[in-house]
Amino acid sequence: MEKSKAKRHLSYGDLSVDSLKKIFHLTISRPVLFPQVVPLEPPAWLHQVLEVGFAMSVVSEKARSEFLVAPILVHLQEMYRQQISIYSGVKFDIAPEQGLRGICDFIISLSPMLPTVQAPVLVMVEAKKNDIEEGLGQCVGEMIAAQLFNQQEGNVVSSIYGCVTTGENWQFLRLTDTALMIDRQRYFLTNLPNIFGILNGIIQENVKNEL
Repeated sequence: MEKSKAKRHLSYGDLSVDSLKKIFHLTISRPVLFPQVVPLEPPAWLHQVLEVGFAMSVVSEKARSEFLVAPILVHLQEMYRQQISIYSGVKFDIAPEQGLRGICDFIISLSPMLPTVQAPVLVMVEAKKNDIEEGLGQCVGEMIAAQLFNQQEGNVVSSIYGCVTTGENWQFLRLTDTALMIDRQRYFLTNLPNIFGILNGIIQENVKNEL
C-alpha cells in the first residue's frame, strides 16, 4: 500500500530513462538524428537578446528558460504564426499513476494558440542549469506523455521530439512508437543557426504533412 501510494506521487522529474524503458518497453539507440542539418540564420535581434540573456542566465534553470530558450522559441512561433503554439510552464498530467505528471518547461504544439495545450504535441523542451544527462529521464517521460495525449485526442504525429538544454548545449531526442533515439551529437549555442535549423526542420516537415 505504501509503495503504491508513493508511486502515485511520482512526477516527470523523478523518472529515469532506465525505468521508462522497462515500463513502456522502449528500444533505445544513439544515431545521428540530423545528418544533414540545414542551418537557418536567426535575425540580428535574437543574437542580441541571447547575448544579454547569457549574462542573466547563470542563477537557475528558470533563468535559462526565460533568457536563453524562450527567445529562440518565440522567434520560431513568429515564423509560423497560427500554425504552431508554444506553451511555457504548463501542467501536463497525462498518466499520473505512471509518473507522467508535472510541469513542463516548453511544449510545442502543431495547432493555433488556445488557453490549454492542444494536440498534436510535437516537441517537448526541458531547460537544465548544468546536467543534460540528469534531465533525459524527465524529457523522455514528457515525450511519452505527449505521445499518449496525441493518441487520446485522435491527432497523432509520427514522431515526438524532445530536447534537453542548458541553453548553451542542446541534446535532441526522437520517439517513434516505442523506439527512442537519443542523438549522438550535441549542438551548441555558439552555432545557433544549426539549433534553429533543426527546430525549424521539425516544424516544417510536420506542417507540410498537415497540408
